[in-house]
Amino acid sequence: MEREDIEYRQEYQKKLEEIIERLKNHYGKPDRPEIDDKIRLVIKTILSQNTNDKNRDKAMYRFDRRFSSYKKALEADKEEIVEAIKVAGLGPTKAERIKKFLRRVKKERGEFSIDHIQDMSKEEGVEYLKSFPGIGPKTAAVILNFGFEVPAFPVDTHVYRVTKRLGLIPENVSRKKAQEILEREVPDSRKYEFHKNLIKHGREICTAKNPNCQEDFLCDLCDYCSCKKG
Repeated sequence: MEREDIEYRQEYQKKLEEIIERLKNHYGKPDRPEIDDKIRLVIKTILSQNTNDKNRDKAMYRFDRRFSSYKKALEADKEEIVEAIKVAGLGPTKAERIKKFLRRVKKERGEFSIDHIQDMSKEEGVEYLKSFPGIGPKTAAVILNFGFEVPAFPVDTHVYRVTKRLGLIPENVSRKKAQEILEREVPDSRKYEFHKNLIKHGREICTAKNPNCQEDFLCDLCDYCSCKKG
């Protein structure tokens, strides 16, 4: 590795550590809830695709109310699931993904459980989850990080926007590549914390439209911040 590359990586890591610390000092270190029902986590993550948390939670609540067990959901007509989850959008697509997921897990495992992922490496877990229709790199990373405490790093719309503005990922990088970069650079012990705090920051200060740069405690580290332009 050439000297310029070493110096760049050192500067990058220094900036990353400073951002992680400032976010923790402002928002705190988030508690990690214990998730026993991994099947429900997968369904909830599928429901979260292309919608907001409020509609995702409404859809999950309606799904739980409509189906008293995963067996009943699997046996139900697709239209019943669509009706229950339609508030989250893309009802037919998500209902199909949920049914295929439940059907395959039951067939392969003999029960509604994916606890065997715990015995897989991160790479094996990602590939296994991605083999289900509708589960891509981000969804797989959410399931592994939140459900199994595997050091994966999901890149949602807030994480993508904020890290790009902070110069932690290139301007024109894809989300898939952004996830690869951040998963490599962010320390495993800080991945969950950093992910959660980036989302808070993206919702409360570094919003998509009209970000509150005047209140942004990361403004001096941000390539986008309007304070630097005024």
